[in-house]
Amino acid sequence: MNFPLYIAKRYLFSKSNNNAINIITGIASLGIIVGAMALFVVLSVFSGLRDFSLSFSNDFDPDLKVNTILGKTFFISPNQENQLKQIDGIASYSKVVEERVLFFFNGKEVVTYLKGVDANFTKTNILSQKNIFNGQWLKPNTFQVVVGYGISQKLSLGLFDFNNPFEVYVPRKGKGVIESEEEAFYKSNLIPVGIYAISEDLDSKFVFCDLPLAQDLLELKPNEVSGIEIKTKNNADESAIIEKLNLIFQNKVAIKNRAQQNATLYKMLNTENIAVYLIFTLVIIIALFNLIGALIMMILDKKSNLKTLFNLGSEIKDLKKIFLLQGSLLSVLGGIIGLVLGIGIVLLQQQFKLVMITESLAYPVVFSFQNVVLVFATIVALGVVSSWIASSRVTKKLVD
Repeated sequence: MNFPLYIAKRYLFSKSNNNAINIITGIASLGIIVGAMALFVVLSVFSGLRDFSLSFSNDFDPDLKVNTILGKTFFISPNQENQLKQIDGIASYSKVVEERVLFFFNGKEVVTYLKGVDANFTKTNILSQKNIFNGQWLKPNTFQVVVGYGISQKLSLGLFDFNNPFEVYVPRKGKGVIESEEEAFYKSNLIPVGIYAISEDLDSKFVFCDLPLAQDLLELKPNEVSGIEIKTKNNADESAIIEKLNLIFQNKVAIKNRAQQNATLYKMLNTENIAVYLIFTLVIIIALFNLIGALIMMILDKKSNLKTLFNLGSEIKDLKKIFLLQGSLLSVLGGIIGLVLGIGIVLLQQQFKLVMITESLAYPVVFSFQNVVLVFATIVALGVVSSWIASSRVTKKLVD
């Protein structure tokens, strides 16, 4: 058996004659256990909050979105559509048109996006199925619209209100002096048939209408769109699909996945996650000072034993290794116990919803093996460093 490891295990699992050392060692062990548990629980909570935050945009954003590099719109030919349908990995796609316009209702007005969508939008995006707060989804080839909950509140807008028209004003294209409202805007009456609710930002952003209606209001041609939203099949090769799309559109479009469509949100969530990890790692580092203190006191307490081992032929490096291994083993055991407790807390929250944000919404947590590995590696690495610092107190001068 490895001599330093054998002695380290004896020191780890046997009590010292000095009760103060036992207490300090117990506090150090408790600090490691609580630190590992707290770090895992906090990372699991932030993983849950991350998924919860992204669920709103994921319900709305497509897997891939194609937009033009130059200008606001681009043309898609029947041949390009046929090539799109033949790409392996694409479940469905939808042509869309987006533009900021003015909406007017019963003396109130708001400037926001009019988004024209085709019949495939319900296959590409789950918005129409899951997030309709009131009413129903629009029917093709009609003047029906679905508005955001935030927009309906700003305008005090209800559904099927035929006494007060819901009007849209779209700036006309052209040059010259404008002499009347008719020359400046296209005007049309719309029929609200549904209200969607996703998040505060998205609820105040879009009014959905039929694609041909949006193209007519914006003076676009039938094959002119501002974007194509794509839903991919499960386990589809995203990079291969993007490569084929660039080939079809001759590299004249920008193709973004969900992370790129919400780059700011992803960056913010990642930054928060890293900040929380670093803060709790600092707390663990402070707690591990107890481990350094406990090992140093153990070294002083076992000074006579170390002298005996040294006189029997043990080298200083082997004596140092005893306390390095003792501290490392303590960190490993503390990390394992802390992780078991942390995993138990996370699984209990997932199963029984012990902590609630509201009466109907439990605090979101996510169990992740990545967090398990990260926490364990952090505890062990810091524990080894702390043990190395303490074991460096074992010198030839100490045993002389």
